[in-house]
Amino acid sequence: MFTRTIEPAFYDTDALGHINNTRLPAWFELARNDLFRLFTPDLNPQAWRLIMARMEVDYRAELFYGHDIELRTYLTRLGKSSFTVTQEARQHGKLTNVGHTVLVQYDHQAKCTVPIEGELRQALEAHMQDAPAPA
Repeated sequence: MFTRTIEPAFYDTDALGHINNTRLPAWFELARNDLFRLFTPDLNPQAWRLIMARMEVDYRAELFYGHDIELRTYLTRLGKSSFTVTQEARQHGKLTNVGHTVLVQYDHQAKCTVPIEGELRQALEAHMQDAPAPA
């Protein structure tokens, strides 16, 4: 599992006084950088090896400005060329949001999927765990 801490900025809030729901997908993408480095160590977009096939976010509780947010990133499924990344946002230890993103290893030149094999598969398997129970 990869873990990052986000310190929300004032501009992350909305008129209701909590963190705007549009921030979670952006923060989850940022937190996937550790995972992206397994595919493209220097994060060079010219050598990018992934595409996104699906993204969803479950909003379970509000997040608030002035308090750090912990983001946890891990895999819950590893297929032949695709995998599901599950991410959790927690504030004060409470699970507030869960995201699921399906990514596919992809050859952008040939326009086709690429099997996940060898050391890369082993590195991804090291980050497998069960997703939290549905709310």
